[in-house]
Amino acid sequence: MKQSVLLAGLALVSAVTSPLLAQVKQAQNPIIFADVPDLSIIRVGDTYYMSSTSMHMAPGVPIMKSKDLVNWHLVSYASDTLGSQDELTLRNGKSTYGRGSWASSLRFHQGTYYVSTFAQTTGKTYIYSTKNIEKGPWKVVSFKPSYHDHSLFFDDDGRVYLVFGAGKLRLIELTADASGVKPGATEQVLIENASAPAGPNLGLPAEGSQLFKIKGKYYLFNITWPKGGMRTVVVHRADKLTGPYEGHVALQDLGVAQGGLIDTPDGRWFSYLFRDYGAVGRIPYLVPVTWTEGWPVLGTAGKVPQTLALPPSKGLIPGIVASDEFARRKGEPALPLVWQWNHNPENSLWSLTDRPGYLRLKTDRVDTTFLLARNTLTQRTIGPTSAGTTALDVSHLKDGDFAGLALLQKRYGLVGVDYRNGAKSIVMISAESEKPVELQRLPLTQSTVYFKAECDFTERKDVATFFYSLDGKTWKAIGGPLKMAYTLPHFMGYRFGLFNYATKNPCGYADFDYFRIVDKTTGAK
Repeated sequence: MKQSVLLAGLALVSAVTSPLLAQVKQAQNPIIFADVPDLSIIRVGDTYYMSSTSMHMAPGVPIMKSKDLVNWHLVSYASDTLGSQDELTLRNGKSTYGRGSWASSLRFHQGTYYVSTFAQTTGKTYIYSTKNIEKGPWKVVSFKPSYHDHSLFFDDDGRVYLVFGAGKLRLIELTADASGVKPGATEQVLIENASAPAGPNLGLPAEGSQLFKIKGKYYLFNITWPKGGMRTVVVHRADKLTGPYEGHVALQDLGVAQGGLIDTPDGRWFSYLFRDYGAVGRIPYLVPVTWTEGWPVLGTAGKVPQTLALPPSKGLIPGIVASDEFARRKGEPALPLVWQWNHNPENSLWSLTDRPGYLRLKTDRVDTTFLLARNTLTQRTIGPTSAGTTALDVSHLKDGDFAGLALLQKRYGLVGVDYRNGAKSIVMISAESEKPVELQRLPLTQSTVYFKAECDFTERKDVATFFYSLDGKTWKAIGGPLKMAYTLPHFMGYRFGLFNYATKNPCGYADFDYFRIVDKTTGAK
C-alpha cells in the first residue's frame, strides 16, 4: 500500500515537474542579451552564420557561428578598417560615432560567402567575399554611392541585385561577381511606399530590407515605426522580383523588429529580429514562423514567445565576450575576436609583447577628452547583469596621463588613475549629463591598482557602479552610480573599455594585467 502511494506520488511530482524541466531546457528570448543589431543570418548545411553592425568599431562587420541558432561565437571579421579618414582614426578632433559600418547583408552563393555593408562616413558600399568564412582571407570591393540598409540578393538566373532605401524602396543590379553596379544599370522603384501596411502616421519609414526567395516567391522584410506605436515588422510578397508587391504587418509586439527568415535542417522556420533594450543595446530575438497561404506568420498567436523549442543558451561567455589574461602562446592572435577598438587603432601604440602577459597602451599625442582618445580597447557589456575588472600598473604614466576602465557611450563613466603635478589619484568621472564631471578623487601611493565596473540592465534599470581596490580583494565604491542611456549619436550599447590618454605630455604608457568579465554583480565583495 505504502509503495503504491509512494509510486503515485512520484508520478504526480514527475507530471508536474516535467513541463517545468522541459521549459528550463528550452532557449529563452532574447537569444543574445547584448548589442548585436541589424543581424543577418544564413544556414549552410547544419551550420548558421550571422553578421551584424559594427558602427565605429574596428575591426568591423563581425561574423558569428552557431549550430543551434541560440549559442553563438565570434569566428571572424570581414573588415579591418573602412578607410583612413580623420573621422575613422580620431584625428583632428573628428570621429565617426554612430556612423561607420551600418547594417550588413550576409549571403552564400555558389561556394562563396558574401557580406555587404555601407558607410555614411565614406559614402561607399562595401562587398566582402571569401571561400572560408571562418578563416578568410576576405576580398573587398567598394563603390559609390552608399546604398542605405540594402539587401544583397542572388537570383536563380545568376543576376545579382541590391534592394535599398527607406519608405520608397529601390532595386539596382550589380555585376555577376557583385563587384559593382552593372554598367548601364539604372535604379528602379520596387515599392513606392513600403510603410503603407503599418498606416499613414509614421515616425520611421520602412527600411532594413532583407529579401528572400522561397518556393519561387519573393519575400521582403522591413521595419517601420508608426508614431505613438512600436517598431513593427512589415512583409511584402511578389511572384516576380520587380513586383507587383503586396504587403501586410507581420509582427507588432514588444518592438521586436528588423530581420528576416531562417530555416532549420529539419524544416522548421524562425524569424530573427532585434529589440531596442535601453543601455545594453539592441538585442536579438527569435520568433517561430508558420506558413499560411504562402505567407510567413510570425510569433505565437501574434506574440513574441519567452521560450523557444531550441536548445538552451550556455551563456555569452566566452563566445561573445570573454576574459583575457593578455598571455599569448606562440601562434595565437594578438587579440581574441571579442575585442574591438574604438575607431581605427594606431597599431604602433599598443603591444602584448613589450611586457609579456600585459596589454600596454602608449601615447604619442595630447588629447582633450576621453571620446577623442585613440586605442581604447572594448568589449560588449551583457545583460541582465555583468561586471568587468582589470588590474593596472601605472608606474610609467607621464604627467597629465589618465588611464583606467571605462563604460563607453556618449554618457560614459570612467574610473582610473590621473597623474597630475607629480601626484597620482584614483578618479571617477561621470558624463551622465553628456559633459564629464569628476565625482570623486582619492590619493594613490602605489603603482598597481584594481578597477571594477558593474552594470545592471535588469528591466532596463540601466545603472552602473564603479569600484576600486588596492589589493584586488577588498572593493570600495567610488563616485556615484551612472545612469546609463542609449544615445543615437553613438548608436551602440555600452561597452567595457581599457583606455590611456595624455593631456599634457605624450610617450607615457599604462600596463593592464588582465580584463575579466562575469555575468553577475557582487558589489563591494
